Amino acid sequence: MPVVLVEKQTPQITLLTLNRPERRNALTVELMAELTAAIENANADPQQRILILRGAGKAFCTGLDLEEAVKVDPQVTAENVARMLLAVAETRLVTIAMVHGAAVAGGAGLMSACDFAIAAERTRFGYPEVRRGLVAGLVMTFVRRQLRERDLREVLLASELFDAERAREIGLINRVVPPGDLETAVQKLAASVLQGAPDAITNSKRLMEELWSTTVREDIESALRHHLTARESVEAREGIAAFNEKRPPNWGYEPS
Repeated sequence: MPVVLVEKQTPQITLLTLNRPERRNALTVELMAELTAAIENANADPQQRILILRGAGKAFCTGLDLEEAVKVDPQVTAENVARMLLAVAETRLVTIAMVHGAAVAGGAGLMSACDFAIAAERTRFGYPEVRRGLVAGLVMTFVRRQLRERDLREVLLASELFDAERAREIGLINRVVPPGDLETAVQKLAASVLQGAPDAITNSKRLMEELWSTTVREDIESALRHHLTARESVEAREGIAAFNEKRPPNWGYEPS
């Protein structure tokens, strides 16, 4: 069974479904490679205009598969994350994240890389990387473009999970809808986008990127260095082990 399902809903809209429901769609090297290839294939089709991303099962995506992470070269994992996020960010297509259940860590980053994010009520969000001894470097470029600095520091440094209303309030997502209305809301947004001229939308996306002082690609290249420094640290080994063993991490001191 493919870990990314590809469905052409119309000649202009492709639906990509992360398909590891038993692991809450945690990101493996295989899944990230398949998702990147699917995005690039859709981008190469001149008729395509919209990509919708969703997760199978109970969650959108809960981030990096930390069971796999301890077995795979960190460089390989990090480079696949970078390629996946760049594929989402740099595609000419309009990307819509259809989010339910949970969007956490790299899953929240994948959502943040999309042009739009619509979430079902009761969805949980968060960037808990520092609790694993990691740095949310590869997703930070997107989050910093969307949040005020105070909110950015709160979600990354306090690293607590928060609900969909809070995510909408701080600008991380566009809107919140009842779970039964999620697909309808996404299709309504897609229909609205299709009313715009294709080249005008592509050029609008390009201009928005050019108006930033640094590009997403430049940010990702810088973030990759920070991510790998943290990923190869003693803290990361302890944080990931603690997560996989379902215990509190030992950072070398007793919490007050």
